[in-house]
Amino acid sequence: MKANYFDTTGKKVKSIELPEQFNEQIRPDLIKRAVLAVQASKRQPYGAKPRAGQRYSAVLSRRRRKYKTSYGHGISRVPRKTLWHRGTQFGWVGAFAPGTVGGRRAHPPKASKDWTQKINIKERRKAIRSALAAVINESLVKERGHLFKELPTVIDSKIETLSKTSQVKKLLIKLGLEKELERVSKKKIRAGRGKTRGRKYKKKKGPLIVVSKTCPLIKSGINLPGTDICIINNINAEMLAPGTTPGRLTLFSQEAIDKLKKQKLFTNNPEVKKWKTHMI
Repeated sequence: MKANYFDTTGKKVKSIELPEQFNEQIRPDLIKRAVLAVQASKRQPYGAKPRAGQRYSAVLSRRRRKYKTSYGHGISRVPRKTLWHRGTQFGWVGAFAPGTVGGRRAHPPKASKDWTQKINIKERRKAIRSALAAVINESLVKERGHLFKELPTVIDSKIETLSKTSQVKKLLIKLGLEKELERVSKKKIRAGRGKTRGRKYKKKKGPLIVVSKTCPLIKSGINLPGTDICIINNINAEMLAPGTTPGRLTLFSQEAIDKLKKQKLFTNNPEVKKWKTHMI
């Protein structure tokens, strides 16, 4: 599989051979499963306070001759708290039980619930390889709505040294992504109650730039709307296929491609240390 190689002036220099990871069969089902697993792992647990609605000194009497018992009063047997009493005459109010004012919920969401989803290592790697194969498929990239003149896949490694956002923007414009930057710069107001819950605006996903290591581009490129910067070792299916739809516009630096090939990342026999295998 070959891809276009561009220099930092935006000119197409040559076509280069891509590593074996890009030759995988495109499997939307595997990609979707891997993306949902990543999203589930990032989900923040939520739930009620464990003792919510259970902090009353409510009593449920189950004995006929017990003091404060509600037997013989013609009332339902629910936990009650005493507001007043005159001898053996009591003023009760239901508490604690579901259906009572201030009472607990029957089955509240629990903050202790584990939302993470597990996925096999080989299956996850195969999904990433499948997503990599989709990012060089020009028709799939266009179906996602990305706008470009000629699909720029591999760029000169000098891109990793860009330390200013303006420099990154100029380079992307030279690569023919001017309309793409205009597309992702727009944001719209979300419909519904989500506006009041910390997610008022909806933004579009733009290009993903993959680098080989920690570099100045990670800080300078992140300021562009819709643009993500990621190290090759840390990419996952969600970055390559946001919303489970494969074919994101992805730019690789030459060093990232070399690292992908040399270390055999995301294959069943990656040449990396064991402590790094959790990232791939």
